[in-house]
Amino acid sequence: MIYEKHYVWSILLRLYHWSLVSSIVALAITGFYINSPWTLTTLEGTGLYPMLTMRNIHGLAAYLFTAAILARLFLLLFGNRHERILDLLPVTPRNIRNMSTTLCSYSYLHDCHDEERLGHNVMAGIIYVLTIIVALFQMASGFYLRLPESVFWQKWGVTLFGTQQHARFEHHLLMWYFIIFAFIHIYLVIWNDLKHPDGITSSIFTGNKFRPRSIK
Repeated sequence: MIYEKHYVWSILLRLYHWSLVSSIVALAITGFYINSPWTLTTLEGTGLYPMLTMRNIHGLAAYLFTAAILARLFLLLFGNRHERILDLLPVTPRNIRNMSTTLCSYSYLHDCHDEERLGHNVMAGIIYVLTIIVALFQMASGFYLRLPESVFWQKWGVTLFGTQQHARFEHHLLMWYFIIFAFIHIYLVIWNDLKHPDGITSSIFTGNKFRPRSIK
């Protein structure tokens, strides 16, 4: 079978993806340390200041995470047709059929694959939109905790989370969402790459995916 190459993911979406990946890794590692330091507290009296260093890295990663989410919000509205929100949600007959097909495929009820679709399947699209929403709450709780002197963030923080202690607990819980999401995401990408030769893994580096030439 002959396959055609199609440009699917813009450079901005690929930058968003890898910025999100790197920031989540950095935020998780430093977040675990801030919550429960694994170095001796006596090091804080030296020139190393590990807690300060971890907090600074956490803050820088948070700004990278924020920039990535803002870029994805922009693409949901103004990206190419594969990146916009209407292509991700079951709001059209075509998308509803794709959601049904994908759900049956993931459940091993049949081996049907929607080869006409180059972008995300709708099941993935729903999870990605949910992830963006969770990320907004994570950002709000994080800035509420990091900027206690900011009237803006304190006002919104109290409205959304109540006390800072509640915000810290919810911030920690939401971190686990991203960790679990990452493992499931990697598993499904590998699963799809093994079952369907459309270049899903390489596409996040090159922007290109493949489909049979017979499909128009």
